Amino acid sequence: MANTRDIQNRIKSISNTKKITKAMEMVAASKMRRAIEAVLKTRTYANLSWRIVLNLSQTGNGNGEQTLHPLLTKRDKVKKVGIILIASNRGLCGGFNSAIINKAHNSIKKHAKQEKPEFIIIGKKGAIVKKYYDYDIAAEFPKADIISEIKEVLPIAKIVLNDYLSGKYDKIMVAYTDYVNAAKQIPRVKQLLPIDITTQDEYLGIVGKDTRVGIDKEFIDKKKEKYSQNEKHIYEYTFEPNPREVLDEMIPRLIEVQLFQALLESNASEHSARMAAMHQATDAAKDMVDELTLFYNKSRQAAITNEIAEISAGANALAE
Repeated sequence: MANTRDIQNRIKSISNTKKITKAMEMVAASKMRRAIEAVLKTRTYANLSWRIVLNLSQTGNGNGEQTLHPLLTKRDKVKKVGIILIASNRGLCGGFNSAIINKAHNSIKKHAKQEKPEFIIIGKKGAIVKKYYDYDIAAEFPKADIISEIKEVLPIAKIVLNDYLSGKYDKIMVAYTDYVNAAKQIPRVKQLLPIDITTQDEYLGIVGKDTRVGIDKEFIDKKKEKYSQNEKHIYEYTFEPNPREVLDEMIPRLIEVQLFQALLESNASEHSARMAAMHQATDAAKDMVDELTLFYNKSRQAAITNEIAEISAGANALAE
């Protein structure tokens, strides 16, 4: 039977750990509420702005001329791919990081004919792609716990746009985690450049009508239905002073919005995953304390019984 003092020390240690995980759960819950509020405020705008970009990629300028732009033009051959991977700075968030890294790796395997891609990492834990899969990391950025302003993605957007326009990359993807609810987050890989209306997963945060984002999806679906395939001619724009100057300013801003929204989605997902992980850890610690307390009581009772038996044996020996 284990020493009761050792069991007491272990119960105390686990109880202290339980207090820590409970505190971390409460902190994560507080950050999660702020992150969810931010992501829901901007999601519809980000998706409708992306619809504008998709429309521009397949329409004329109102004078029957094609609005060609380097960011709207598909390249004949895709040799090099750049992937923006949004992970977390810290651990203790369950399978959040492993899920998005595995999603990115599986997406890469589908394009085995291309050169090995390079990663632009947001969040320190994203560096695992180098350790486990030997992918090259072109740049690495920290990720704040609370994302509040779009300026936080401007350096990343600048690198991506410059590398794409210079020909370093022929395709840019962003791997992020879609926020569904506190218990569910979905890792996704979205094509950012070149802008292509035929790609899947057009929108950020659209994961099904059975969630809070169903309102956003329904709203956007109505817009898509209004401009059906039979009404493509509706997408005609007039540019002043000229298409190139307008698009040079407009498209990079819309790309920045997409990156910002992906970062907000991942941030809300991270805090949700951490809150859930810490909640499970707290419950597990409670169960362990209960089991050890029961074991301690049994050990203590056995020790008392043994002492009583020894006293009785001694008393009987003296009586004889």
